[in-house]
Amino acid sequence: MPRYDFRCRSCGATFELRRAMAQANDPAVCPQGHADTTKLLSTVAVTGGSGSAAPQAPAGGGGCCGGGCCG
Repeated sequence: MPRYDFRCRSCGATFELRRAMAQANDPAVCPQGHADTTKLLSTVAVTGGSGSAAPQAPAGGGGCCGGGCCG
């Protein structure tokens, strides 16, 4: 289930809720009981686990055969 970040406009608390995507924009109550909250935009970082660089395309001269012979 996705997590959504919220901020309370009354006390300034930031909190997250796990809820179904269909409920993503439903109102949320902060842990202190305030109802004046707003959903924050989230960013997602996707990183590789190997730590290696992304694969590179092989060097070539272009053209129909990739060898550069077709001027």
